[in-house]
Amino acid sequence: MKTVFFDIQPYEEKFLKKAVEKHFEAKFINSPLDINYKIQDEIKDAEILSVFITSTLSSDVLEKFPNLKFILTRSVGFSHIDTKYCKEHEIYVFNTPHYGDYTVAEYAFAILLYTIRKIGKAQNDVKTDDIIMNEYTGVELFNKTIGVIGAGSIGKNVLDIAKGFRMNTLAYDIYQSGEYNYTTLDELFEKSDIISINSPLTKENYHLINRETISKMKDGVILINVARGEIIDTEALYDALLSKKVAYAALDVIECEEILCTENQKCKGLENIKEACLEKFYINQKLLTLPNVTITPHMAYNTKEAIERILFMTGENLLSCLNFDAKTGAKNQVLL
Repeated sequence: MKTVFFDIQPYEEKFLKKAVEKHFEAKFINSPLDINYKIQDEIKDAEILSVFITSTLSSDVLEKFPNLKFILTRSVGFSHIDTKYCKEHEIYVFNTPHYGDYTVAEYAFAILLYTIRKIGKAQNDVKTDDIIMNEYTGVELFNKTIGVIGAGSIGKNVLDIAKGFRMNTLAYDIYQSGEYNYTTLDELFEKSDIISINSPLTKENYHLINRETISKMKDGVILINVARGEIIDTEALYDALLSKKVAYAALDVIECEEILCTENQKCKGLENIKEACLEKFYINQKLLTLPNVTITPHMAYNTKEAIERILFMTGENLLSCLNFDAKTGAKNQVLL
């Protein structure tokens, strides 16, 4: 089966070449796949596409692959894929669930502590020999209340880690399981000193954190987002940070992050950026100037162990495509 891998790093190519050598005709491409990518004739007949979250598989992109049968995303989330189009055209989508359940939860506390203990500023001041100790006064986690929005596998691990810091915990999820302190969303907003977003992006939670919901939070609340940038209204967050309603924001994701420059994606010209994203990009740049904000490039997943799990599951998903039965489905198949 003809398979094209996008967003590929050298270490991924080395691993996946072994997985595909017997049964697949494979091509590996460093760039992401989106509407701006010029699709060559040699890959238009691909039956399988494998991508990462830096690709955007809109209907305009997918319709250029008339033979497409399967999409293998090397991620848990699949909001970068037009699943409605896939369902209408019987294209089956596979993801890599649970590879980062502990990885992302650990990072939530890494970026939180880095932000509230002002580690970045202190490190830079040591390098420049300009140490001013009273500018590094931070905030403790002990006895604070953390509210987790999205108590799935990652969210539950965030709650478990919080207990190690002797924190009080609140959880909100539509589907409740396990012995966690579940509550309503409004109560979580009202009682949490720290709010961690660990929910997948859905139509229902787009801009869940907005001016109205921020107004319900404690003064000086701390926000962590290691999920998807679009769950937070960027402009509302920026204003709340200026007013100190939000004391700190630790963000591994931002709205319209696809326009960020990465090593496998050249910075896009302004003419290729959606108008709505231009405004978000401007506000994100303003966020970067604030001393109480940390922004990292969607890297919470990025550990040696997690990457190995992603690649192993991608190999499994490839094999599932060979003998796929639409009636019974397959492991890691996204049910559309």
